[in-house]
Order: sequence, then C-alpha cells, then structure tokens
Amino acid sequence: MNVIDTIFTLFHEKGSGAYFGEAVTETEHALQCAYLAKQSNATSDVIAAALLHDIGHLLHGLPEDIAERGIDGRHEVGGAAWLAQYFSPAVVDPVRLHVAAKRYLCAIEPGYHETLSEASKRSLQLQGGPMNAIEVRNFEEEPHFRAAVAVRRWDDAAKVAGLCVPGVESYRACLEEVLTRERV
Repeated sequence: MNVIDTIFTLFHEKGSGAYFGEAVTETEHALQCAYLAKQSNATSDVIAAALLHDIGHLLHGLPEDIAERGIDGRHEVGGAAWLAQYFSPAVVDPVRLHVAAKRYLCAIEPGYHETLSEASKRSLQLQGGPMNAIEVRNFEEEPHFRAAVAVRRWDDAAKVAGLCVPGVESYRACLEEVLTRERV
C-alpha cells in the first residue's frame, strides 16, 4: 500500500469519530480545512498540509476527550514526524506548526482568542497558552510560518456540521503531485 492509500485508510477507518469536542468528525474537519485552502487558491503543498494537519490524531489513537482529561496528545508533533517520511517541509512544517500558529495568533491578534471554539480554548491551555514575545519572534523566523497561520485559520473555520465538501479521494491528485515533486 502506498502512503496515499495509507492516509485514505486512516481517514476511513479512524476518522469517523467526533473531532475533539466539535460538531464534526475528524475526517469532515480535515476535508473542510482542505476545501477552504483550495477555495483560497493555496498551493498544492498547503492544500495537502490543510488536509493532513490533524493526521496525528488518527495516528496516536488517544480518546476524543483527551483535552478534558488534561492531556495534550501533541498530535502536531507525531503527525509531522510521520509525514516527514514522505513529504517535503512545505507540507510537513505547516502541520508541525499549526498549534503554534494558534498560540501565535492569540498573542498578536486582539480578539482572536474569543473566536476560538470552547474545545480549542481548552486545548490552548494545554498547549502553552498565547506565545510570549520571544516565542512570537522565533515563530516568525520559521520558513513556513505564513502557511501554518493560513492552515490555522482554515482549521478554526472547518467545524461546520453538515457542510457538503468533496471527499477524500478528490485530493489524490494533489497528494500525488506533491509526492512526485519530492522524488524528482
């Protein structure tokens, strides 16, 4: 089985559970995030990152109420480490940094925190809260920080119950494109 088939199997077999206190499943959330990226004319790398940003949740297998138990599963770290075996930093880094992007936006954008869902506010505290000035500066030095911020904004918006968006298979060509480019 190739990595794309493995990813799609993860979505089909493990993505139907509730998305950590939200009104959508993990797969619905990923598909909405990727759809928003595509609608924003993002690059294929960023669309792939949007689709895969929470793959760590599907890989770690921790329960849906993990944040309520006071545990940060660090899904962004596990997901990025797994993806780095197959994808370039242009895909992996926004995945690795999307939690940091939430912390960043809380630090630099007045009112951003209030726009977060209750589940996202709860996980923010486990993830370190808003960044301090040094963390903000270090985050802005990351080569793909802007893509991570974009993924974060789509992540925040991708929680609409019943929204009809294209399915997982519709992203096969995008994933094949970014994988093929890596092998050249």
